[in-house]
Amino acid sequence: MKLNIALLAGDGIGPEVIDQAVKVSDAVAAKFGHEISWTPALTGAAAIDAVGEPYPDETHEICMAADAVLFGAIGLPRFDNDPSAKVRPEQGLLKMRKALGLFANVRPTFTFPSLIDKSPLKRERIEGTDLVFLRELTGGIYFGKRGREDNDNTAYDTCTYTRAEVERLARKGFDMALQRSKKLCCVDKANVLETSRLWRETVQRLEKEYPEVEVSYELVDAVAMRLVQWPNSYDVLITENLFGDILTDEASVISGSMGLMPSASLGEKTSLFEPIHGSYPQAAGKDIANPLATVLSAAMMFETAFGLQDEADAIRAVVNRSLAEGVVTEDLAEGGKAYKTSEVGDWLAKNI
Repeated sequence: MKLNIALLAGDGIGPEVIDQAVKVSDAVAAKFGHEISWTPALTGAAAIDAVGEPYPDETHEICMAADAVLFGAIGLPRFDNDPSAKVRPEQGLLKMRKALGLFANVRPTFTFPSLIDKSPLKRERIEGTDLVFLRELTGGIYFGKRGREDNDNTAYDTCTYTRAEVERLARKGFDMALQRSKKLCCVDKANVLETSRLWRETVQRLEKEYPEVEVSYELVDAVAMRLVQWPNSYDVLITENLFGDILTDEASVISGSMGLMPSASLGEKTSLFEPIHGSYPQAAGKDIANPLATVLSAAMMFETAFGLQDEADAIRAVVNRSLAEGVVTEDLAEGGKAYKTSEVGDWLAKNI
């Protein structure tokens, strides 16, 4: 099988962790007889510095021509610390999601047997956790009307959703629940927000089409509490853009490290796979960043974009082995030997 993949390394540690995912992907492709064609493209601060635009037209064309997109991370402090900056790396991410129709962000949360005691949460609370969030990506407050008024003393951001946007995300959630434990939780703030009431109405209407799925409706603040109390009571959760952004970062601590969690953004035209962590610019160039979330994102890519389950399982198996044998970067070493980012990638590729 020939796989055409767009490679967007981005900023900070993005290029370093992407390099390791490429090593592992190439090793899996060689093992199973596939051919990967990688096409690099600029995005984020790297693209701003090169062409003045965080998601250039050329990058979009490369993504549109690819079977899948493997993405690193974007963002640098010089943009974060400048409120007056007119062009920002994050604008490129939002533009890319909109242009590629990436409307469903899939973020699994699970535990690793060898790392379960590294989580800040007690073993008995998190053992057996295996849940997945579907976060809507192209609507809500991130894309609504915004501005300033009253001589710049008042700012506003508008949260807007259409029924069609809610329905296409909800259907993904129902379909995923059918493949898992047939449990779906709709997360909203329907006691206060009109958009949340639209979410709840829409999901309630769809329930009739999925009689096998047990559906619950919970307010976002209650879910934020229960995620750290009884995370294994959840299976598939669907929610809007802002709530999903916050809750998925909260859920990432269950595993013990944000450096371990992969994600996928599913769309109308293509799909994108990326680690949930940021660009961590303080570590850039030091060869110390944890590449495992990016490697596991590549596993999601093989499974979801190409239907190659054995290849995805092979990547996950070697990642679990690296954790069990202590072939990890300094964030997980805890007094043991700390491997370099590139050394972890080399070990994973060799042991595929």
